[in-house]
Amino acid sequence: MKPVSIHQGKGPLVLGFPHGGTYVPKAIASKMNQRGQGLDDTDWHIAQLYAGLDFEATTVEATFHRYVIDANRDPAGQSLYPGQNTTTLCPLTDFDGRPIWKDGEEPSVDDIEQRTLKFHAPYHDALSREIERVKAIHGFALLYDCHSIRSHIPFLFDGKLPDFSIGTNEGVTCAPELAASVLETCEKVQGYTSVLNGRFKGGWTTRHYGQPARGIHAIQMELAQSTYMIERAPWNYVSEIATQTRTHLKKIFQTLSNWRPQ
Repeated sequence: MKPVSIHQGKGPLVLGFPHGGTYVPKAIASKMNQRGQGLDDTDWHIAQLYAGLDFEATTVEATFHRYVIDANRDPAGQSLYPGQNTTTLCPLTDFDGRPIWKDGEEPSVDDIEQRTLKFHAPYHDALSREIERVKAIHGFALLYDCHSIRSHIPFLFDGKLPDFSIGTNEGVTCAPELAASVLETCEKVQGYTSVLNGRFKGGWTTRHYGQPARGIHAIQMELAQSTYMIERAPWNYVSEIATQTRTHLKKIFQTLSNWRPQ
């Protein structure tokens, strides 16, 4: 299976999906324990949730699972959130802090290097090409990194996660007026909660590509999975809930589509 799936659009918006893939090579799956093989930390149904909201958008999707290697982590291994619980480039635990590998089968340095070359690098090569292609057409590009996570994970954060968590690395990765417009759009949605640069400030993808001075603006959107699905196995998509959330996501996309650099 190819490590990345690409759909080229004509608009300025590029959607990244680093964590929706579920492919795990058999040789790697055999090293996982039962917990790991459950793939609980997938961004379940994330591409389905966003499908068709902007037909002009480009999409870049990782097909491999984040337990193989995490496409939203620094390939050099630097932590995104020093001093806080998080998962690594090749995770050793799940989001609850529980091991996902059989004893003695954890990824070695060589394993990580091979997976970086086979999975992580091709995903980011594709994402980089598409961002530059879009920028060449419009003079700027908007990277919107699509994520979702269970709304309650005590190992990672206290209490309930806001429904819409917008990350711009404290305003570094996009123009401030763009982030403000997206936040304003989210705050107008009744019955939903939102935050800018809360627990999730944007992962490596957002921080790596977000270079407003070069005309590349990046935002991460971390959705609470309670906004569109059941947050336990078998992780069912709930159309009645998701349809309402899709309506609000489309408003966010309209906000992004109407924005132009000053």
